[in-house]
Amino acid sequence: MTTILLIAGVLFIAVVVIGVISVSRRQDSEENDDPLQARLAEYLQNGDVTSLEEIELSQPFSERVIIPIVRKIGEISARFTPQKAIQDTAKKMELAGNPWPIDAATFLAIRFILAVVIGGFVTAMVMLSPTPNFNDNAIYIFGATFGGFFLPQLMLSSRITNRQKEIRKAMPDALDLLTICVEAGLGFDAALSKVSEKWDNQLSLAFARVIREIQLGKVRRDALKAMSERLDIAEMTSFTAAIIQSEQLGVSMAKILRIQADQMRMKRRQRAEEEAHKAPVKMVIPMALLMFPTIMIIVLTPAALQIMTSL
Repeated sequence: MTTILLIAGVLFIAVVVIGVISVSRRQDSEENDDPLQARLAEYLQNGDVTSLEEIELSQPFSERVIIPIVRKIGEISARFTPQKAIQDTAKKMELAGNPWPIDAATFLAIRFILAVVIGGFVTAMVMLSPTPNFNDNAIYIFGATFGGFFLPQLMLSSRITNRQKEIRKAMPDALDLLTICVEAGLGFDAALSKVSEKWDNQLSLAFARVIREIQLGKVRRDALKAMSERLDIAEMTSFTAAIIQSEQLGVSMAKILRIQADQMRMKRRQRAEEEAHKAPVKMVIPMALLMFPTIMIIVLTPAALQIMTSL
């Protein structure tokens, strides 16, 4: 039981550390791509005379030591990692919206590092125990190693699922706003830009990226196809196909957007009904494990006490 608690504690600490590092790095990247240059500009604006070394030392320990070491390990491991694995990981990170400022090779390196660290920690705990027995504790060591290896993958899969759910939930309202903007006289690109300005979610970020690609010279249909591939959502694929077909055939854009908005709203209602129908099935396990035993104890305990007294 002590070993299980230690494994659970180590996994919890690893999740917290990864979360803190990712959040801090994401905030810094949103403010400025180079934190050192941002701090240097701040010091110069305030008139403080300082050196670059002092500014660099003012950064968090994770940015100065941990992240560069992990990236270096990722660069080394990329030489020995199959290109297919790196491409699949990069695709999954793109689907998750690149939640961490690392590349695919660095992410794979983090998985191996966590596996070695957590597995080594559990092994050290077994060796330091009064009666070390690797045969009895082998399952805990292997479990901790595999848990550390698959923990980042589980976090990435959770990010992908949550991002896709958020986009599906926001699509009907976004299409309604697009329809209103187009019917008011705006072009499709201007309507996309207006939606990306009004909202702050994953869908608005995807629309903003499409607008930037179009402004850089990319054809609209290619930018929309790239967006649907980055999101990998059936509703978005249908939406982009309808927009491209409308552009090629010369059909009214407002009419197409209104039809798509109605379809998205109907699909959202169907998903809500599906989740509601799944609720009774999901309630069976907690009811069977938690509620039914409690009811049986409450109902049968007085009868059992009376039988014991009479006997």
